[in-house]
Amino acid sequence: MRRKNRNRIPSKIILAVMVLVCIILLFTSYVVNFTSGPIHTIANYLFVPMQKGIDYVGNTLFLNSEESKTKEELLAENEELRIKVNELTDQVNNMELSQNELEQLQQLYKLDQLYGNYEKTGARIIAKNTSNWFNSFTINKGSSDGIEVDMNVIAGSGLVGIVTDVGTHYSIVRAIIDDTSSVSSLITSTNDNCIVSGSLKDMTNDNMILLSNLEDANDAVKAGDSVVTSNISDKYLPGLLIGYVTSVSDDDNHLTKSGKITPVVDFKHLQDVLVITTKKETGDVGVETSN
Repeated sequence: MRRKNRNRIPSKIILAVMVLVCIILLFTSYVVNFTSGPIHTIANYLFVPMQKGIDYVGNTLFLNSEESKTKEELLAENEELRIKVNELTDQVNNMELSQNELEQLQQLYKLDQLYGNYEKTGARIIAKNTSNWFNSFTINKGSSDGIEVDMNVIAGSGLVGIVTDVGTHYSIVRAIIDDTSSVSSLITSTNDNCIVSGSLKDMTNDNMILLSNLEDANDAVKAGDSVVTSNISDKYLPGLLIGYVTSVSDDDNHLTKSGKITPVVDFKHLQDVLVITTKKETGDVGVETSN
């Protein structure tokens, strides 16, 4: 097989020879001016098949050239389309980010209006711990912006947590879903006090946190009742919405009840928050912890 390929005459050389022979025959025909007879017959016999061969080779080369050109054009068009698709994808992603930011800002504005009696300042989250949840995170404002420890933080539709540490240009916030968090709370439908405790395990399992120490002798507390911060808290301002009762049941002592509540804040997608610069001034000894 290798010898055959090595001895094979290239098609370009064959084409050149055929063209040269045709030119010679055409020139001879013109000079001698034969139009009939045996020479004319021989010329036709040789020239017509040769001309067909030349046409075939020429057409093949032309088609191959056109096909190659078409492939190059298609590749170029595909590359242009790929670039345009990437540009459009980036534009859509940017629009989605802008839309999400706009929705969060609108929520913060509504929240600001809802708690209009408290002074607030906006802040952006710049870091968080390794958990999937925003149970502890850092905001971009600190003591130089008037932020102090124990200031309450809100976002979405209610309470996020409390400031636990302050630097010059940053602050650390502990969220109410953190395992170390405990907040004196109130069932709004009955005015019964209770404790809301953070639980990352329960948040991961069913997006809920714990409710305990509820005294509900009349069995008046039902699923769907709203839970807010209590006025007896020593760190949290009263009336901040925490969430809604999901379930409640009697404790073993039959004197208190425990259950779960669903927070109103999305603790997986926090970005901007409001820090309430008004701090709790007085209150009874609270049971909540923030450190």
